[in-house]
Amino acid sequence: MEIFVGRQPILDVNQKVIGYEILYRNNANNQFPDINADQATSDVFNSFLQIGFEDLSEGKPCFVNFTENLLKNDIPAYFHPDMLVVEILETVEPSAEIIETCLHLKQNGYTIALDDFSIGPQDIHLYDPLLEIADIVKIDIRNTSRSRQLQLLSLLKKYDVELLAEKIETPEEYQQCLQDGYQYFQGFFFSKPAILSTRDLPVQNHIYFSIIEELNQNHPDIYKRITEKIEKDIALSYKLLKLINSPAFPTIYKIKSIQQAIVLLGLKEFQKWIYVLSLREAITEIENYTNEVLKMCYIRAKTCELIAAELGKKSDGPSFFLTGLFSLMDTLLKRPMETIVSQLPLDDGIVNALTGTDNVYKKILDLSVAVERAEWQQLDVRMKEVGLHKGNLFNCYKQAILWTQDVLKEI
Repeated sequence: MEIFVGRQPILDVNQKVIGYEILYRNNANNQFPDINADQATSDVFNSFLQIGFEDLSEGKPCFVNFTENLLKNDIPAYFHPDMLVVEILETVEPSAEIIETCLHLKQNGYTIALDDFSIGPQDIHLYDPLLEIADIVKIDIRNTSRSRQLQLLSLLKKYDVELLAEKIETPEEYQQCLQDGYQYFQGFFFSKPAILSTRDLPVQNHIYFSIIEELNQNHPDIYKRITEKIEKDIALSYKLLKLINSPAFPTIYKIKSIQQAIVLLGLKEFQKWIYVLSLREAITEIENYTNEVLKMCYIRAKTCELIAAELGKKSDGPSFFLTGLFSLMDTLLKRPMETIVSQLPLDDGIVNALTGTDNVYKKILDLSVAVERAEWQQLDVRMKEVGLHKGNLFNCYKQAILWTQDVLKEI
């Protein structure tokens, strides 16, 4: 399934880009689809993981729409305040619960923007508490009459907010907004939303429920049990490493296993992350992605792990598993492997193997690929190179196939 998001710049009075509004798209057409707003925002969040924050907004804040439901579930708090401007949709009623939620976000460093603000004098008092919290108020000059715009500008003078004019399409409109005192500007006059896309890897639906159930248990080996579940889903493994490598969770460590990634993230943050992704999956229809490429990824991963054990490297098994699991990621995502691994906090040895540099990970991966492709001459050479008997190799391969079949039966 392809992910599409629209990215439209927001500029200051010097026409310098200060952020981007991230807009959901369900295809390459530059039009907003008629879908549930919760789904749209959830898919935008998925794009943070898939495309990456740096590529999505060049490190600048992302303006993202939030519905009442997503605010009440405290979804903005799952992302670093430097990454996000919380844009509250005009459909959100300023209830006591919403005010409290926004105040909590503001106290934790988030920027609050009110989208498509168009409240008349008779109702402005209802929005007093929200306007006292807000940092930015957006006014749609395309759908707001000139007289109403002037009225709004007058009403908003008493609040400590900055004004953003959106839907600017002509030089005349831009000059008028400058004269009116707007601080920020957005619209087709500057740039139509640029469409960014990447290939999404859908997560097996049952994995979320299984992990959430596990998190609610009090097992002493919870990290091991959760790791086993994530290793059975290449999409979840990839998204976990993308999250670890995001600005929200800076780490100096290079990842050698899925369990290490979970430990570094911590169970509390991991639980939040699983909730965000499960919310997205619950409201979107996921295509069937159980194909031969995924099957090969699982077989390679388990084969590499089992070969490592045969060679006395059982303790390093998770690293060899990760090498095999990600060995076809370039095929799945339709992107160069060098680009993919540059955005993941993988151990240098794994990175080198995946990009073609010879090391112990590469030797075992090549052996796994050779047996997969029935390259008999290569097999003899590679088995001698690592010191593995042919019977042991084929037993590893057979066990990996059986393990993969069990994994795929769960889907």
